[in-house]
Amino acid sequence: MKNVGGAAEGPTRGQVARLILELGPSTAATLGGRLGLTPAAIRRHLDNLLAEGMIETRTARTYGNRGRGRPAKVFVITDAGRSAFEHAYDDLASNALRFLAETAGPDAITEFARKQVSDLERRYAPAVARGDLPSRVEALAQALSADGYAATVRRVPSAAGAKAPAGAQLCQHHCPVAHVAAEFPQLCEAETEAFGRLLGTPVQRLATIAHGDGICTTHVTGVGKAAPRRAVEVPVTNENTPESGGLFT
Repeated sequence: MKNVGGAAEGPTRGQVARLILELGPSTAATLGGRLGLTPAAIRRHLDNLLAEGMIETRTARTYGNRGRGRPAKVFVITDAGRSAFEHAYDDLASNALRFLAETAGPDAITEFARKQVSDLERRYAPAVARGDLPSRVEALAQALSADGYAATVRRVPSAAGAKAPAGAQLCQHHCPVAHVAAEFPQLCEAETEAFGRLLGTPVQRLATIAHGDGICTTHVTGVGKAAPRRAVEVPVTNENTPESGGLFT
C-alpha cells in the first residue's frame, strides 16, 4: 500500500485501512480488537482515514429483530482507499474494452470475459477438483487470495432446527478490476459462471464491489450436504496462456 497518513501514524493507519479492506464493513470495536488498539486510538485512526477520504461510514445491515438502540455504524473502504493499495486499476483496460464494445458490440465483451475465465479455470481446476465441496470452496478461496482477491469463506446457517448449514459464502474482499467491472458487468457474470463450473454446484452472486458493496459475495449451495459430486472439467486453452495472475489481470 502507498503511504497513508504521517510518518508516525502511517504504518498503523495503513493497517487499519488494510483490515477494513480484508474484512469488509467493520465496526470500530472489531477493528480495535483485531489490532490491539484502545477505543481512543482506533477512533483517532478512523477519523483520520475518514478525513482523507480513504474510508466512509455506513449503517450496518440488520436481519430480524435487533431490539432497541442505535443502529451499528460500520466503516468501509472507498474507491480512493482501494486505489492506495498496490493493485491499482488500469484505465487502459477500460478504454480498450470501451473501444471493443463500440466497434464489435457488447457480445464481444462477453466473449472476452469468458476467454479470460477459461484461463482462470485451467489454473484453478487441479486444486479445486480435490476433496469434498467445503474443501473445494476453501481451495478456491485460497487460489483467489493468491491472485490478490483476499478471499475468505463463511458458512451460512440454515433455518432454525436444521442440522446442516444451508451453504457457504465465498467473499472476495478486494477486486483489482472493480472500476472496469462497474462499467462492464460481463466480467463479474463470467467469473460467477466459472465458480459454478469449478465447484460443480449452483452459485449465486449476491453482492459486488463493482456495484458499491463492501465485498464481492457469492453464495455456494450444497455445502454441508451429502450431494453427489460432479466432475470438474478443465477447459482447453491456448498453451501460451500465462501461468500466473488473477482474473482479468
